[in-house]
Amino acid sequence: MATELRRQNIYDGEGDRLMEEPENQATDRIILLPDARPSKTPDRTPRQRIMWGQHLLEDLLAGRYRSLVCAVNPKDNSHGIIAQLATLLPTSQWDEKSITGFAKQFSTEGESVKVLKYDMDTVEVLALLRPASHERMTLKDLSLGFKVVSEMIRLRPSRLPSAAVSFLGARSNALVDNDGREPSFETVLRIMYDAGYTGDIYPAPAMWAAAPTAVYARYPFPRSLEAMRHGGS
Repeated sequence: MATELRRQNIYDGEGDRLMEEPENQATDRIILLPDARPSKTPDRTPRQRIMWGQHLLEDLLAGRYRSLVCAVNPKDNSHGIIAQLATLLPTSQWDEKSITGFAKQFSTEGESVKVLKYDMDTVEVLALLRPASHERMTLKDLSLGFKVVSEMIRLRPSRLPSAAVSFLGARSNALVDNDGREPSFETVLRIMYDAGYTGDIYPAPAMWAAAPTAVYARYPFPRSLEAMRHGGS
């Protein structure tokens, strides 16, 4: 007779029961879906890992990454992760004022996005600087920037492992689509991936309240999602 599989506990003691939440309870929740079952023959397709619920600053300070991809602007970076990281890294010689001043030197040159390098000793920040004529970063800026970033990493593998912010929910470095609205997370992932970037992606903390929408931990997403969008199952 077939043996009924017992549900695997997540927490010790009564932790599983205590952590159960009513569906209508207002709290940050992430419903994570596996995109495939583990196999004896691993799929070697390059993928981005999506770091739901993980703290980027803490991971950077713990030395888990050699490079970080984010945005920078020539006016005010006091709320950006680049300035926060510079302040917290003990051997970094950058601060918000010098970060912004360095970006200002390049902000009037050309009509294409630039990738500025900030060496913070244990972490190298590859910062996308949008053209001076763009009030906000566009999807084209993002694509061109990540093509440069991907090539920089390919030519210098010591920049691996690499992490990137999601470029969503930003203030001074807002990202917009062709209609002037903030794009979907999937659009951002696709642009990064098509540009050749397969580092870890950190969603904005505001996205941690994604439930009841379920999310995947890797990109590209499984083909079943596209099938559902076209009416399949």
